[in-house]
Amino acid sequence: MIVDQKPVTKFKPSQWFSISITYVSIPITLLVCGWDFSWWQAWVFFVLIVTAGIGGRIGAEHRHPGILAERFKYSKAQGVKSWDKVIAPLMALSLSFPIVIVAGLDHHFAWSPFFPVWMSFLGFILIAFGYAFATWALIENRFFSTFVRIQKDREHEVCSSGPYARVRHPGYAGNMLALLGIVLALGSVWTLIPVVIAIIIAVIRTELEDRTLQEELKGYKAYVQQVRYKWIPGIY
Repeated sequence: MIVDQKPVTKFKPSQWFSISITYVSIPITLLVCGWDFSWWQAWVFFVLIVTAGIGGRIGAEHRHPGILAERFKYSKAQGVKSWDKVIAPLMALSLSFPIVIVAGLDHHFAWSPFFPVWMSFLGFILIAFGYAFATWALIENRFFSTFVRIQKDREHEVCSSGPYARVRHPGYAGNMLALLGIVLALGSVWTLIPVVIAIIIAVIRTELEDRTLQEELKGYKAYVQQVRYKWIPGIY
């Protein structure tokens, strides 16, 4: 494993608290909007998203000390692409609150037809696999930044190991799979609307990010020849 030569910036307790509040507030929003605290699917989702969100970041910080401080710089970091200062926050929002708000309201007002239990279980399998794949990408890649930028200050290199040996953007791929799982797990047809919007935003960002990496990151064009697909082998 390559270790940065510069002193590691420790992640502050207040920043850990902020991340924890963010990930806990997403499933709480789902429960409040659904207004059914016996909704078992919401509680399973609670466990999955908090485990992946907080546990994954603990694993990433253990593997690559300082990565969370890098991610916490947000748009103030050096070399952040101007277009990503708009797209990145939109993507982060699209992956979270709009989806759980719609799913919760759908559950409360019973807008969607009944989903059998086996579909919920299938959905949770997709969520678990998707979050696990995205978390693996975060832990594997020490340059996994919140915003798109070439990290010259950290001697940016291509990551081609782990999930990156299979697709070029496994973080996006995993989260998109989880989104489809949420539709089934929470039994909400109407959730497809914010899910489709989130996928469109993710595709736009993937294309812009991949183009930036090919133009500016040394070795990435060769990597593209080895790993030809961005999200799904044989398809995209």
